[in-house]
Amino acid sequence: MAELVTFERDGAIGTVTLRRPEKFNALDIPMLRALEAALDEAELAEGVRVVLIRGEGKGFCAGGDVEAWGRLSAADFQVQWVRYGHRVFDRLARLRQPTIAVLSGHALGGGLELAAACDFRVAETQVKIGFPETSIGVVPGWSGTQRAVRRFGAQIVRRMAIGGEIFLAAEALAHGIVDRVVETGKAFDEAKAWAEKIAERGPLATEAAKLMIGVAECEEDAAATEALASGFIALTGDLKVGVGAFKAKQKPAFSRS
Repeated sequence: MAELVTFERDGAIGTVTLRRPEKFNALDIPMLRALEAALDEAELAEGVRVVLIRGEGKGFCAGGDVEAWGRLSAADFQVQWVRYGHRVFDRLARLRQPTIAVLSGHALGGGLELAAACDFRVAETQVKIGFPETSIGVVPGWSGTQRAVRRFGAQIVRRMAIGGEIFLAAEALAHGIVDRVVETGKAFDEAKAWAEKIAERGPLATEAAKLMIGVAECEEDAAATEALASGFIALTGDLKVGVGAFKAKQKPAFSRS
């Protein structure tokens, strides 16, 4: 069986690749475990100064696999899905090396949460970015709203998470969601060239700067609040309606129950 997530290095640059292209790299529990292991490997890799996060195929990451979490009980959803996803995404956000998300495909829902956990984001022109979760009766549950608010601003996150707006890369650049936009097929090369420039800087000073900025963002309390809210949503009828409609490719009829 092929590895779901791999870590490779080229000199001072490490690359973590999500390898589930048939599902647009949607995340399930095995994927999260493999991602956590790859991040551990990246952090321990001697001489690796910058880490790129990318997805194989046409998608960066389609977010959480609805087929996977839709089968979980409310209790398992909270423990296995929300809390574990928090742990893995926090692991990425706290990686000692600077990280760059390589958006060669769409970053939606959990995919945008994954990109937001990185320090920088490079997107190709065709990429779509947003938080569509409320359309199926759930909310971002892996520190997405909290981390995105701190990094992109509250109003733009409201427009995505509440208003349902999906942005193309150029719009995302204007709103500060991504840092650079390039032509289709060029994101990895651009990210790697940027990473090589970062790698030339003092590694200890760079890691210290990242750590201090992370402390200033102070994410822990807000992330815990989000986890509680996401767990509450798992107890509602709206979740079942939303997931059922998603699977049937129908419009959900929510009852606020």
